[in-house]
Amino acid sequence: MTYEPRSDFLRTIAARGYLQDCTDLEGLDTLLLAGTVPAYIGYDCTGPSLHVGHLVNIMMLRWLQKCGHQPIVLMGGGTTRIGDPSGKDEARKLLTDQVIADNMAGIRQVFTRFLDFSEAGGNAVMLNNDDWLKSLNYIDFLRDYGRHFTINRMLTFDSVKLRLEREQPLTFLEFNYMLLQAYDFAELYRRTGCRLQMGGSDQWGNIVNGVDLTRRVEGAEVFGLTTPLLTTASGAKMGKTAQGAVWLNADMLAPYDYWQFWRNADDADVGRFLRLFTELPLDEIVRLEALEGQEINEAKKILADTATAMAHGEAAATAAAETARETFEAGGLGADLPTVTLSRADFGEAGLSVIQLFQRAGLAASGKEVKRLIAEGGARLDDVAVTDAGTMLPADRFAEPVKLSAGKKRHAMARLEA
Repeated sequence: MTYEPRSDFLRTIAARGYLQDCTDLEGLDTLLLAGTVPAYIGYDCTGPSLHVGHLVNIMMLRWLQKCGHQPIVLMGGGTTRIGDPSGKDEARKLLTDQVIADNMAGIRQVFTRFLDFSEAGGNAVMLNNDDWLKSLNYIDFLRDYGRHFTINRMLTFDSVKLRLEREQPLTFLEFNYMLLQAYDFAELYRRTGCRLQMGGSDQWGNIVNGVDLTRRVEGAEVFGLTTPLLTTASGAKMGKTAQGAVWLNADMLAPYDYWQFWRNADDADVGRFLRLFTELPLDEIVRLEALEGQEINEAKKILADTATAMAHGEAAATAAAETARETFEAGGLGADLPTVTLSRADFGEAGLSVIQLFQRAGLAASGKEVKRLIAEGGARLDDVAVTDAGTMLPADRFAEPVKLSAGKKRHAMARLEA
């Protein structure tokens, strides 16, 4: 980046690694210096929670507010009915209105922890695009807005081009998605004075469409900005692990497991993650990422503590750290470990198989994975290795809680219900 931003927001996100592309960086910088700028990011309600892969954009909204501007969280109650084709090989499963509403309720919980929506000092806004999309007259919409889009240009966008190159069908329903997302920006400009749309780099085509449409129909100078799509040092997609998505809601993923995700970060990711997912000063991050050997683990604990406190609160972060200390350092059984509760009916006459137990505890996705874990010496009960995949466990074995371990970093607790 050759241009050096002057506004607090752009300087911050550039220095911390959030900035990928901008439609007019210098123009946006000038606007940010002139006063409070409303900016939005849209989130379709395709799941009951957001996951760590969404955190870069959530943190960018947080920094926007900390720098004196107005974050707008746009819930995609309307666009979720269609589904964004970006990055998809096939159409998303169509969701019912009730599922969309339930998912939206779960997602709302995330933002109350990262942004200030309070009337006493907070200016964050949450809107739902179903409020305007559901009342659109299709003929009027095509006449007033469809004429600003050309099929020629739409075919050049990755969300369309990649699907066609792979000979995967792209429905006309999905083709409409980019028109509706572009319309969202124009509508937000009219309703709130929104001047900036942000999102991941996979949304660049949709964002540019919204910028162009709003400029054409409203004569407004608006801007688009994207963040890089993150992968871990190992090349894995951010927010995904072998055990599944790293959800941001505690009812989807326990705070202890969330803490462990950050604690287990690759050494090469620590500095980058501290910049993106904490608010630690950059000079402190430079010091932490320079640590080597066993000392880098202290930086990982700081990352885990800080990220967990932001998502789940200080108490949850402290409890997770203490559970980890008891489990790993003191060799005990941390009270906050993920727990599977067994009934006597689970055992039957022969008992409960160790394979079923590890699956029930969420430490393995399949029996095959448990068998491999046992063969490699990674499956343990109360720190004693399981050597036989055919082991059957009696109910009395769980009269006291039993610690289950899968490798060195994943643990759970099994107990028999009273």
